[in-house]
Amino acid sequence: MVDSVYRTRSLGVAAEGLPDQYADGRAARVWQLYIGDTRSRTAEYRSWLVALLRQHRCRSVLDVACGTGVDSIMLLEEGFLVTSVDASDKMLKYALKERWERRKEEPFDRWVIEEANWLTLEKDLEKPGDGFDAVICLGNSFAHLPDFKGDQSDHKLALRNIASMVRPGGVLVIDHRNYDHILATGCAPPGKNIYYKSDLTKDITTSVLLVNNKAHMVTLDYTVQVPATEAGASPELSASLQQVSALVLPTPAGGFHSPAERCLPGEVPAQHPG
Repeated sequence: MVDSVYRTRSLGVAAEGLPDQYADGRAARVWQLYIGDTRSRTAEYRSWLVALLRQHRCRSVLDVACGTGVDSIMLLEEGFLVTSVDASDKMLKYALKERWERRKEEPFDRWVIEEANWLTLEKDLEKPGDGFDAVICLGNSFAHLPDFKGDQSDHKLALRNIASMVRPGGVLVIDHRNYDHILATGCAPPGKNIYYKSDLTKDITTSVLLVNNKAHMVTLDYTVQVPATEAGASPELSASLQQVSALVLPTPAGGFHSPAERCLPGEVPAQHPG
C-alpha cells in the first residue's frame, strides 16, 4: 500500500546553504529504528574513535553532522567537550531533548547544540580560539551533500569550512560508504554496516542515476519493519528510508596522510571502522 511507505528525504527548504533534506521530520521520527540499538551500534567503533582522539590528546570535539546526537552522546559519555551542529532542526530536536533529560550530568549540561550549515559554517558557528581539537563527520553524512552544479564546488567549500574548524595539528574524521563496491556490483556491501545496524532492516534496494553516461547519484532504499508499538494499528507498516548520496569526495589539500585515510576498492572491509 502506498500509505505504508515513508519517503523520508526531501529537497527541503533553506534560506541559504544546503537544503534541509529532513525538513518534513519523517526521518527524525523513525531514525532510531533505522540505525538500530544505540549501545550495540556505537560499541562497534567507540573504542576505535575514542582511542584515536585520546592518542592525539583531543579534548574538544565538533560533530558537524550530529543528526539526533547519537555520536555526540557517545563522546559526551566518554568525557569529551562536545559541540554538535546539524542543518536539520527536526533532527536537532531529539538531541536537544536528550540534553534536557540529562542536564544534571555535567557533560550534558555543557553540551553545545547549534543549527549550522556546512556551506555557511563559518558564519553559523563561532570557532573557539584556534579551533576544535577534533572535528567528526560520521554516518555517511558528507556523501549526502548534492553536487547540484556538477563541478563539486559545494563539496570543496564544505570541506574547507569543516577543516577550518580544526585547530592546527588537530584531527578530522570523515567516513562514508564504499561506493566503489556499489557501482561495481549494483548493491550495498555485504556484512555488518557500522552506522546503520538495525535488526529491523528487511531489504536494501540500490539504484544509480547516470548523467551523460557517468554515475551521478546512488539511491539506497531501506525497507524497515516497524514494530506494532511504533506503527500503531498497522503492524505491517514499513518505512523506506531513501538516501541520495553524491558519489565522489575530492582529495583534501596536501593529499591523504596515511593509507588508512583513503578507501580503495576492496581494501577496507565494510565492518572495519578505519
